[in-house]
Amino acid sequence: MKPVTEQLALLEQGIETLISYDELKDKLGQNRPLRVKLGCDPTAADLHLGHSIVLHKLRQFQGLGHKAVLIIGDYTALIGDPTGQSKTRPMLSPEDIDRNSKTYFEQAGKILDTSPDKLEIRRNSEWLGKMSFADVIRLASKMTVSRMLERDTFEKRHEAGVPIGVHEFLYPLMQGHDSVTIRADVELGGTDQTFNNLVGRDLQRNAGQEPQVVMILPILEGTDGVEKMSKSKGNHIGLNDTPRDMFGKTMSITDDLMWRWYPLLLGKTPSEIGVLKAGHPMEAKKSLAHALVVQYHGRAAADRAAEEFDKQFSQRKLSEVARILPIPAGEIWIVELIEKAHAFKSRSDIRRVIHGGGVTIDGQKITDDNARVTVHDGQVLKAGKLVVVKLTVA
Repeated sequence: MKPVTEQLALLEQGIETLISYDELKDKLGQNRPLRVKLGCDPTAADLHLGHSIVLHKLRQFQGLGHKAVLIIGDYTALIGDPTGQSKTRPMLSPEDIDRNSKTYFEQAGKILDTSPDKLEIRRNSEWLGKMSFADVIRLASKMTVSRMLERDTFEKRHEAGVPIGVHEFLYPLMQGHDSVTIRADVELGGTDQTFNNLVGRDLQRNAGQEPQVVMILPILEGTDGVEKMSKSKGNHIGLNDTPRDMFGKTMSITDDLMWRWYPLLLGKTPSEIGVLKAGHPMEAKKSLAHALVVQYHGRAAADRAAEEFDKQFSQRKLSEVARILPIPAGEIWIVELIEKAHAFKSRSDIRRVIHGGGVTIDGQKITDDNARVTVHDGQVLKAGKLVVVKLTVA
């Protein structure tokens, strides 16, 4: 294995929070393969670029000689992670979960080393499904209600009078119990997983184990530039998306989002991004889209996707490459419509683009900033260089 200082220098890159540096240094100093845990609930059939951030960090650990432990949360998915949810999630059926789980290994294999000595894949139904009701009671006794309400999701819902199911309190405990069962040395997660990961540390201490290091990575914003990437929000790019879709969806994002994606998805340094910013934003975005397709489909596929995009764009076949923007039925003020694309900083900026003749719907120019329009499925809205979206009635 590489010296501890070299491992730390690599593993710290792109990290939002590390709990704690000294503990990780001590674990690496034990000169043994660490067990590095990542849990994925199969609540949807596809992994997306948001998942790739933690998967690439897991791959770094593998490259340093450590073992990745990928947990398919087929039992935690019965509840669904309440993180960031304003209401109780509907419970998935076992059939839905099993169907979604089947594709995860193949998709994770696009990033991870799948050699048996480098990757261990487990389903948490192996241990959670065998627990008796008495076991569940003992697990629940490890957490107080006041501690659980420290979680911002629960705190906000409690203050707003939004119901919280008792079963939702079990989710962090189940995820933490996973860490105890597989004896995790490190757990990876996005910023929304901090509470769950810390519960794992508490439960490991209670079980007499050395607590896991918690390594928190940034959350990737989806193609809308506002919400975190999620299939349910329709702002995702799946690892299994076709090269054409992956390229086209990437080209639909705003310039501001592009500069945030470069370091998170490709590991670009500030100096490298500075060089890209010196050129034309469109070319930088094409480079980003091309690099992402290369990662998941190879260079030949990326070259073809770029050629197809250029051909479609030059022929104005925008409806085939534009991202989808859901809009409520009925009339809507043109400024408010463009605002929903989250590409402009202010309504004044939107008005300037309208007055300058930079706004069209299906090629029809709109120059009146007081205009009201009725949206129809499939219309393409263009607003300056920042917005090219396909409208759909929500």
